[in-house]
Amino acid sequence: MTGTAETLDPLATAQKRPERTLSDWLEDQTRVSLTAGVLGAAALCLVVIGTPIVITAFGWVPSAQLAEGITSTAQGVLLWISLGLGLIGAGLGWGTYGRMPNKAARETAVGGAVLGAQAVVLDVVFLWVRTGEVDLLVRQYFELGLLADQGPRFVRAALNTLVLSLAGETIGIVLGLILAVFVLSRRPLVRAPARLYINFFRGTPLIWQLSFGWLGIVLALGLGVGAYLAAMVILGLNAGAYSAEIFRAGIESIDRGQFEAARSLGMSYGRALRHVILPQGVRRVIPPLTNEFVILIKDTSLVFILGLTFSQKELLSTARDLYAASFNATPWLAAAAGYLVITLPMIRVVRMLEERLNSGLTGLVGAQ
Repeated sequence: MTGTAETLDPLATAQKRPERTLSDWLEDQTRVSLTAGVLGAAALCLVVIGTPIVITAFGWVPSAQLAEGITSTAQGVLLWISLGLGLIGAGLGWGTYGRMPNKAARETAVGGAVLGAQAVVLDVVFLWVRTGEVDLLVRQYFELGLLADQGPRFVRAALNTLVLSLAGETIGIVLGLILAVFVLSRRPLVRAPARLYINFFRGTPLIWQLSFGWLGIVLALGLGVGAYLAAMVILGLNAGAYSAEIFRAGIESIDRGQFEAARSLGMSYGRALRHVILPQGVRRVIPPLTNEFVILIKDTSLVFILGLTFSQKELLSTARDLYAASFNATPWLAAAAGYLVITLPMIRVVRMLEERLNSGLTGLVGAQ
């Protein structure tokens, strides 16, 4: 069947590029381009992979073992070898890529130069660190023993961060969809309040909204709402304003002719919006809404101003407490690692959804 299709469509067959194999790529290379590529890759592998291996051999806990690994002779030799290979790879790649006979060889030479340059930068930084007070640096930022007993507490803090962001995003999506429908109304009296709400929450800082919502409304009026629930609601109200703009853009991206066609079939304005426009618009806004969720995860760090209880604290509040008790910066780095563990997979999901759905709307939330 494939052969028949290609025969019927000779233009497509002519435009289809043949797949290149590893042997084809090797045939295009020169000795110089291969040497530059191999040296650059080897230099970067030595410093990125070799350093943890050497340090692990000495041990990470207590911090004295980590400092011993960083200042060890083996680590020093590894860094100097990596630095030498990186300099040769970078110089060879940058100096010869213009004379390469084909594109594949030029790409390999440039790749070797870039990898070599990255290795050189890392080697210089690590060698500079070895000349300073490594013991003090390790005790202040990598006191892993301090975290050994706090693992469950950080796990609970990460779960609280997720609960706050999930609740806020859920409220925001529901509220945002309602606001978007109001903003798209042809009646100014319906459109104006929604636009006022969106402009207010987009135009004031989230930390002000949290402060005023908790101190100026909940406590001042004695509403009897806990700080944890108040944080969820305020995060949801803020997310609703941004989600409304995302939904509005998604709905407006649907071709106007589809709405007119639905009306010509006898559908009312509401039915056309509900059965024809919204299903398509919602599909397009999935990537930017996921991106908004990633931003909300990071924004949960601001709820520390509400004074959450011990079991309700999220990552940043937990890190602040541990720092106040020890005056050691290691918990701050642990909190940053926790945020990265949560957000990096979500960022990857956003990219996959954007590529799959090709909505082109992800950049909308970047304006906040």
